[in-house]
Amino acid sequence: MHKITIKNTSNPSIVKFESSQFLLKNERLEFANIDEAKDSPLAQQLFYLPFVKKVYIASNFVAVEKYNIVEWEAVAEEVAAQIEAYLNNNGVITTKTLTGKKVPVTVYAESTPNPAAMKFVANKKLVTQTHEFTSIEEAKSSPLATRLFYLPFVKNVFIDENFVSITKYDVTSWEDVAMEIRTLIKEFIEEGNDAVSAPAPVKNTAAQNPEPTALDDTSREIISILDEYVKPAVASDGGNIQFESYNPENKTVKVILQGACSGCPSSTFTLKNGIESILKEMLKDKVAAVDAVNG
Repeated sequence: MHKITIKNTSNPSIVKFESSQFLLKNERLEFANIDEAKDSPLAQQLFYLPFVKKVYIASNFVAVEKYNIVEWEAVAEEVAAQIEAYLNNNGVITTKTLTGKKVPVTVYAESTPNPAAMKFVANKKLVTQTHEFTSIEEAKSSPLATRLFYLPFVKNVFIDENFVSITKYDVTSWEDVAMEIRTLIKEFIEEGNDAVSAPAPVKNTAAQNPEPTALDDTSREIISILDEYVKPAVASDGGNIQFESYNPENKTVKVILQGACSGCPSSTFTLKNGIESILKEMLKDKVAAVDAVNG
């Protein structure tokens, strides 16, 4: 099932409608009018909306540029619902045979604050949402994680937008295995394989949290702060953080740490001196403590 999320861009006339699944691989389509969109039923349908000026379709999103006859606040939800309904009704994105041109793949390794984990960054989008696997049995929905678990030293695999964080057992050092892992991931991507097959179960992600409308105001504020101020920094270290719960009685926030952050020796320091401090400062007396659960 496709789930569409509305994302603003730096151009106020353009809004991105991101899907939870991939739409195209190694391709980007752009249409300036309904005639140009003759090979894309999806784009054609959007051009029937009188305010649509241009349509762009790429990896996991549809971007729409509008004329200045309406404001996005008035129509974005309608467009998102239309795109979501079309995709979930097995709507065709394009009838044209795509070239499937190969994009040169690069993968490089980055160390993380967790000495047991390393981050492998690709120049290509791998997934549309986070996935974490702690065993080869859990990884049956992920061809990439499954292949990595065949390496006997791999303990945990975390896949985010364009990187893979791998936590290893102590039986070997990164100096001995980092190049092997980098090569495996690079070759896997070059072969055109999907990192995670669709549909795939999503573990410990926002997709499993209650809908925002089911949360109290403080919980929604916490999620917003985590998304804006904490997640980017955590992702740069090869990990992820997810909101789990908020207890208004003792003012305690529970979060889930994933990837390189899970089990990291410095995670307690980061939690107390980083995340907890930010939430206390921004939410004043609403938050007293933050507890973490490893994903």
